[in-house]
Amino acid sequence: MSTVLLSHPDCLKHDTSPGYPERSDRLRAISRALQDEAFDGLERVEAPKASLGTIGLVHPPAFIEEVRKAIPLEGYSHLDPDTVVSPGSWDAALRAAGAGIEAVDRVMTGKADNAFCAIRPPGHHAEPDRAMGFCLFSNIAIAAFHARAAHGADRVAVVDFDVHHGNGTQKAFWSEKDLFYGSSHQMPLFPGTGAVDETGVGNICNAPLRPGDGSVEFKAAWDDRIIPALEAFSPDLLLISAGFDAHRSDPLAQIELNDEDFGWITERLMEVADTHCDGRVVSMLEGGYALEALARSTDLHVKALMAAAD
Repeated sequence: MSTVLLSHPDCLKHDTSPGYPERSDRLRAISRALQDEAFDGLERVEAPKASLGTIGLVHPPAFIEEVRKAIPLEGYSHLDPDTVVSPGSWDAALRAAGAGIEAVDRVMTGKADNAFCAIRPPGHHAEPDRAMGFCLFSNIAIAAFHARAAHGADRVAVVDFDVHHGNGTQKAFWSEKDLFYGSSHQMPLFPGTGAVDETGVGNICNAPLRPGDGSVEFKAAWDDRIIPALEAFSPDLLLISAGFDAHRSDPLAQIELNDEDFGWITERLMEVADTHCDGRVVSMLEGGYALEALARSTDLHVKALMAAAD
């Protein structure tokens, strides 16, 4: 079996205006990195468009229509001060959500061991009724609810090592005891959520990091707090919000991780997945805005996924 890479050219057409941090060059940098011969074993699949019905597992129809109507025929529009859309954004958003859905289908039916979705716009800030923080739809939450609805997954976990807290995922999971969300993130920082005492119905595990923290504190947050909670939850499927903006080179935060830290956390998570859910893992791109660091970190992340599939 294999690691499957899901993406689509439509994700490049989500034009967010010149100088914007969340831009198409992010996917181009990742694509160049994954052209190396080390990745010849990847199965490469074009992401389908998500159906509105599946997006509706997380987002109310009125909100979905609100986003659709906000897409301009030309130029740019803002869903909030940080969230820009353009004529290609609707199709990109459907492909981004669709990648996670297709990845779940392949992993849950045994067609792939694990998957990485190189997509944009990202998703973990999008709340059920609110687009924000570069995110239109909650891609990974949609994938989790789809796993439950379409494949009967009893216990689905999302873990998130993006430097920003995934407030949208947390809100979608808040009252769902069979959905787990664990996150390390810088605090204080946008979006202002993610305190230790935000625990939902016992299914939320936040491990805030302080500005200036680095590898030691990051590894402790996972080894001492998040991974024990994840193992106690014992998921049927593990989803990863893979944001690479906790890198020391990233311009939007002050956590001091290096490339190898992203390889380390991926390997740790694959160990948990191997023990609890037969290695079933779907990873979805979130943040990461220093292009060279993003490419190198994604390289190590995907290599760890592929090594686990061997």
